[in-house]
Amino acid sequence: MTSDVFLLRLCSVACLALFTGKASAADLVAYSEYLRPDPFGQIVASDRSGGNSHGERDAKTKVIELRAARNGYASFHLAVHIPNGGAYSLLLDLRDASRRIQVDLFKTWFHFRDSDEKYYPDALIPVLNPYQSEVPDPENRIKGQTDQVFWVDIWVPKEAKPGLYQGNAVLKAGREQSLLKIQLKVLQAIIPEEDALIIDHNSYGTSWLAELYPKLRQAQGQNFFDGDALFNLIHAYHRLFYEHHGTFHQLGYGHAGKVGPEFAPVLDGWGRNKHIISWDAFDRHYAPLFDGSAFAQTRRGPKPIPFVYLPINPEWPASFLWWGEPGYEAEFSNVVGEMEKHFREKGWIQTRFEMFFNQKKRYKGFPWDGDETRFSKDDSFFLEYGRLLKNALPAGTPVKFIFRSDSSWRMEQQFQSLAGVVNFWVASGDILSWLPDALRKIKQRGDIVWIYSGPPPINAKSSAILENPLRAWIWNIDGYIHWLTVSPSSDPWFHSRGEETCLAFPGERFGVNGPIPSIRLKIQRNFIQDINLIKLLEARYSPDKLRREVTARVNGTEPKDWWISRPAMADLPAEEWSNSGIEEAVAPYRRPYQNWDAQFWLKIRAYILDLAEGISGADTPIRERVKK
Repeated sequence: MTSDVFLLRLCSVACLALFTGKASAADLVAYSEYLRPDPFGQIVASDRSGGNSHGERDAKTKVIELRAARNGYASFHLAVHIPNGGAYSLLLDLRDASRRIQVDLFKTWFHFRDSDEKYYPDALIPVLNPYQSEVPDPENRIKGQTDQVFWVDIWVPKEAKPGLYQGNAVLKAGREQSLLKIQLKVLQAIIPEEDALIIDHNSYGTSWLAELYPKLRQAQGQNFFDGDALFNLIHAYHRLFYEHHGTFHQLGYGHAGKVGPEFAPVLDGWGRNKHIISWDAFDRHYAPLFDGSAFAQTRRGPKPIPFVYLPINPEWPASFLWWGEPGYEAEFSNVVGEMEKHFREKGWIQTRFEMFFNQKKRYKGFPWDGDETRFSKDDSFFLEYGRLLKNALPAGTPVKFIFRSDSSWRMEQQFQSLAGVVNFWVASGDILSWLPDALRKIKQRGDIVWIYSGPPPINAKSSAILENPLRAWIWNIDGYIHWLTVSPSSDPWFHSRGEETCLAFPGERFGVNGPIPSIRLKIQRNFIQDINLIKLLEARYSPDKLRREVTARVNGTEPKDWWISRPAMADLPAEEWSNSGIEEAVAPYRRPYQNWDAQFWLKIRAYILDLAEGISGADTPIRERVKK
C-alpha cells in the first residue's frame, strides 16, 4: 500500500471521537508523523488543514501499513487513549527472524506554551519497549490528560531482506486490551549514505552546556570545563544531529575574539616566535570528530564531520593590535601553518576547516563587519585574510581549508569582489531569492552555498520544518543552516516560549546525560531520507523533471516559481536598505509557502517510493511515471 493510502488509513484509525464523543474504553490510536496529537486526543490546531483536520479514531480499523526503503526509518505517532486514566503497558513487536529491523519507542513530552495556554508535543524521551506508566503521565502532570503519545521509529538497515513484515502494538490497561497490527513493506531500494543536502545546526560556545546540565555540572565541579564530561556532551550533540542526517556547528569565539580553550590549541610567544605549545584540549575535542570515531556506535557508522569552524578571528592567532604590521602576518602564518601540518599528519583531510568571521562593527569589538557585511570598504579585510590564508598554507595541501562568509546585504557585489577568495557562502535566502543568475555563476566556479534561517516554533504546523530545506533543494544549492538549535526556553517543559532556537532538548531530567530529539528533528530527518532517495533516482532520470514533479505536488508550482523578480531596491546601495524593505520586497512572493497542508509531504513521499519500487521492476517503469 502506498504512503498516501497509508495516510488515509491512519486518518481512519484516528478521529471520529472528535465528532461522536470520546470512547470509554482504553484504545490505541495511530497518526501520521505530521498529525501531532495533544494530551486530550485532539490534533494540534496548526496541523488541521486541507481536509485532514483532525485524524480519526475508528475501532474497526486496526492496521498500520507502512513502506520504507532500506537504510532508513519509517515513523508514526501512537497514542495510548485511556479516558478515565490509570496504569497501562505498551508493547511494540515487529516480527523479523533476522532481528535486523528494530523498533525505537519515544515518549512525547507535551510543552505548555504560556502565550496561548496550550500544549504542544515536541521533545521525545527514549523509553524501553515494552513500556509501563499511567495516564495522566506522572512527569508531565497534565490535569485531565486522556492520551499519552509516543513517537515510533522503525529502523530498516540496508542488510534487511526486502518483503512484507508483520507485527503488533499491544496496549493493556487493567482488564482491557487494544491491539493494532503493523505491516511494513521493505523495498529493494537502499537510501544512499551521503546526504544530498546538508542540514546544519548551529550553536555558540559551550557555557550553555553547564546551564542545561546543572546536575552533571555540580557533580563534576571545577573539572566540568576541562574534564571528559564536557567533551562527552559535545560529542553527544554531534551524534544526535549526525544520526538525524544533519551536522552540528559550534563557534568557539566571541564577538570580541576571545576563544574558548576547548576550541583552539594553546599558543605561546609573539611575532615570529609565536607557535603552538599544546594540542591537548583541541585534540580531545576534535580528534573523534575528524576521524569519525565519535560516531562508531551509531547506525550510520563512523564518518568524519563535513564542516567545522576554525578558531581564527581578528584576535586569534594574531592580536588585532598589530593589524597591517609584519608581526600580524608572522603570527598568523606560523600558527595556521602549524595547524595545517598537524591536521595533515593526523590524516584529517575529509573535514572542511572554515575560516569565518562572526563580528559586526556595532558590537564594538572590531572596526569592520565580518558577518553580513554591509559596507563595501570592509571587503578589503576579506581580501587581506584571503591572502594571509593562502600564504600560510603549503601548495597542494590535502587539508581542506575554506573561507566562509555569511552574507546578506552585499552578497551580489561580494560574489564578484571576493571571487576566488571566499568559496563558501551562507546566504540570506530572502536576498538570494532574486539572484538565480548570480547563484548559477558561483556554483559553476565550485563555491559552496547554503541558506540560513531559524527553526519554526512548536506551535507552527508540523511541516513548517521542511520549508527552508525544501527551498534549498529546489534551488539546487548545497545546504541549509538553522542558526541556533540548542537553546531551549528557560523552562521548556512547563513554560515554553515556542522553542524557536531549540531542536534538541537536554535529557538530564530524564536520566540522559546528553540531548534528546524533537518531533521537528525527526520530521526533518525523514525528509532528508526522501531527498537522498531522489538523489539516487537523479543518477538515472532527469533531476530537473523530478524537481518539477515535486513542486507540482507541493502546491501546483514549478521550480522557477520559487524565485522572485528582482525588486527595485536591489539597485540601490546596500547602505540604503532596511530589514523592513527586504520584507516588503519578498512578501508578495511568499504565497507558494503559505497554506500548505500539514501532511503535504506524504503524497510526495508516496511518489518517491513509487519510483524507488520501480528501480527493482516491482512497479510501473520509472520513465513512464516521470513522464506523467
